[in-house]
Formats: sequence, structure tokens, C-alpha cells
Amino acid sequence: MAKRLATEYVNAKLQLTNEEMAKFIRLFEEQQIRQEVLVLDNGNHELVLEDVAGREEVRLTFERQQDYYVCVLSCRLVGSRLTNAMRKAVSAFRGNAIVNRIYSHYTMIYHYMNGSVLKIVESSKSGDRIVFEFKDTLGQLERVFRSRLIEREIGLINSAVNELLDLRNQTEDAVEIGRIDERLTELTRKLFVLEA
Repeated sequence: MAKRLATEYVNAKLQLTNEEMAKFIRLFEEQQIRQEVLVLDNGNHELVLEDVAGREEVRLTFERQQDYYVCVLSCRLVGSRLTNAMRKAVSAFRGNAIVNRIYSHYTMIYHYMNGSVLKIVESSKSGDRIVFEFKDTLGQLERVFRSRLIEREIGLINSAVNELLDLRNQTEDAVEIGRIDERLTELTRKLFVLEA
């Protein structure tokens, strides 16, 4: 098995509430990562994470934005302990990131959205190859089902419009024609909305 040389986080973004921030700090304690938490004057937090051997550190700056702490970071990690802790944090706290896991002859590029891997691409000298891509099959089926319901409703409205037009052509009473015209106007608006 190939040995990973480094892991790069490209524009990783975490958005945490106060409660999640405490859990985030606890997660690194559980992973036995040394940390220093600095609370800045403006309410921002700076978290310095260091592996046990002291060979590697990463600084995470969380800016206070309304009710959230938001961290956007790009960093390169080599040590496995800090790398694994960051992977767990991005996943557990629904982070968005592009993570490059660098090996000697290729790079595996992971695309995270809300803590889940949506796509994995293997990049090498010979080009890029998609290894995994999340397909929202249930969501796609739901959208198809909804579109068929709308098509069915459009068909029903078209039939009702045709019946009303036939009735209008046969009616001579002005009051009745007025009611039919009102109903046709309503159905036309509904049809316009559904077709949009």
C-alpha cells in the first residue's frame, strides 16, 4: 500500500455554534492533540493544534459571525495523528473542503460537502480519474415523480379548459359566460404557474 506523503486542506470551511465549538475542542482532546485556545478581543477564537511530538502545528482562526464561529483554512499536514483528527473534525462538524491526499505518484482529491464525501478523484501524470461520485438516486427519483405529477395536473387543467370553452361556445346567457370566463382566467393562471 502506498504511503501518504502529506494531506492538504484547500479552503476548508467550518461553521460552528457555541455548543459545537466546545465539542470541536473536545474532539481534539480525545485525539490526544495538544491545543491552545486563544480568545481574541473581538470574540474571535484562535485554536493552535499541535501533534504530541511537537513536529507539526496548525492554526485555526474562527471569526465570530452572528451566532457562529466560522473558520476558513488552507493547510498542509504530514503527521498522521493531526491529519486523522482534522478528517474527523471536517466530517463530524459538517465541513466543506477539498482535501488533497498526496502520495508519491498520484494525488487523491476528496470533495467534502456538509461533512460527506461527494466525489473522489485520482490525479496523476496520466490524467484525472473519478474513483467515487455520490449520486442522489432518491432525490432524482423524487424530482422525476414530482415532475410527472405536474405534467398530470397540466393535462387535467387542459381538459377542464377545453370543456369550459365548449360550454362557453354553447351558452348564450351573458351571466353564465361571465362565470365561465372567470373560471378560464383562474385555470389559465394556474396553468401558467405550473408550466413555469
